[in-house]
Amino acid sequence: MGKILFLIAWMVTTLFMQAADITPVSNAFKAGNADLLKNYMASEVDIVTPDASRKGSGNEATAILKSFFQDRKPNSFTIAHHADKNDSGFLVGKLTTANGEFRVNITYATKEDKILITVIRIE
Repeated sequence: MGKILFLIAWMVTTLFMQAADITPVSNAFKAGNADLLKNYMASEVDIVTPDASRKGSGNEATAILKSFFQDRKPNSFTIAHHADKNDSGFLVGKLTTANGEFRVNITYATKEDKILITVIRIE
C-alpha cells in the first residue's frame, strides 16, 4: 500500500512540474538574432564568446551577441540538454555556423514563469 501511495504522489508531482519555455531562446539562436533575447536577459549577465568575456548588463550582453552573430551566421541550433530545478535552469546546445560549430551553455533564473538569462557561454 505504501508503494502505491508513493507512486501516486510521484506521478502527481511530475505532472505539475513544468519546464521553462526555452523556445524563444532557441529561436533567437537559430535566427542569429540577439534582439530577440533582449527581453530575456537578467539585469546582470556573464557572457563569454570566442571574442569577448564580460560580466555586465543585459544590454551589453546583447551587443556582444550581435557582434558574434554578425561574424558567424547560424545555419542551425539544436538543444542537446535542458533541465530546470526550482527557480533556475540551464540548456546546452550546438550552434552550427558557416565558421564552424560552437557549444552554447545558457544558465537562467525563472521568475513568474519568465526566463532571465544570467550566463551565456559560447565555446
